[in-house]
Amino acid sequence: MMTLAWLCAGTPLAHADDQPSTNERWVVLGGDIAETLTALGAEANVIARDDTVLYPPAMADLPSVGYLRQLSAESVLSVQPDRVLAAEHAGPKEVLEQLTAVGVAIDIIAAPNTLEAIPAKVRAVAQQINRQREGERLAVSLTAKLERLAALPALPPTRAMFVMQHSGLTPRVAGSGTAAHTALEAVGLENAFSAMQGYHNVGAEALAKEAPELIIMSQRGLDALSGETALWQLPGMALTPAGQAQRLIPIDDQALLGFGPRAPDQLLALRQQVEALLTAPTTARVNQ
Repeated sequence: MMTLAWLCAGTPLAHADDQPSTNERWVVLGGDIAETLTALGAEANVIARDDTVLYPPAMADLPSVGYLRQLSAESVLSVQPDRVLAAEHAGPKEVLEQLTAVGVAIDIIAAPNTLEAIPAKVRAVAQQINRQREGERLAVSLTAKLERLAALPALPPTRAMFVMQHSGLTPRVAGSGTAAHTALEAVGLENAFSAMQGYHNVGAEALAKEAPELIIMSQRGLDALSGETALWQLPGMALTPAGQAQRLIPIDDQALLGFGPRAPDQLLALRQQVEALLTAPTTARVNQ
């Protein structure tokens, strides 16, 4: 009987010597794992995914088996998979154990939610599907991009606010301990809301107090808000330097914050956008 394997990025993997059959049916759980399979040219075996897989579009069009953290064995088994390749947050654990009990191979790629872990995650997935050569090339390329980002000169001190979405009349903002906080630091920005942990809604008083000079916002959140004009009209936004100068950079949050193979390029692009915005004679939205 096949077993549930927890696979740490950078460590030997359970099925590394087993060449996957071209007829194997895979379910992918986690946007970062889906992006990695695609970057390795191994997406052909994927027949279903979870709701967090939004890229590439062809994979997003596949049947969904539910939300990453709230799966059911029945939903996964309905697509008749041979193997499940999953991010470490997939679950519940009891569902994964049920799938294992009926003979589905469950391979969970465990990696810290850090930029430095991206190349190791790529190597882990590549070894698991016997694409080590492709995985090594990709990992080396991603490492070089992250090193290039880290070597860039410091920006002028700039307080930024990362908005994932809005709830009513208050934006939902990233504090410390979030992927968004990591991204802000990686491009050389100071998180104006680093004193709080996680994502929280912030009101007009907090916006005025923390005085962000630049807003980085999920494009999906901006669309849900009905656009940039609505953002600047939120209570308290006009009291911030960012609101007064209308400094906004919309981003693809899954590409940037998923810590998959697209993240280094997204970070380098964001850094360029920040530099352009800070040096522009008049400040405004920087398009992607």
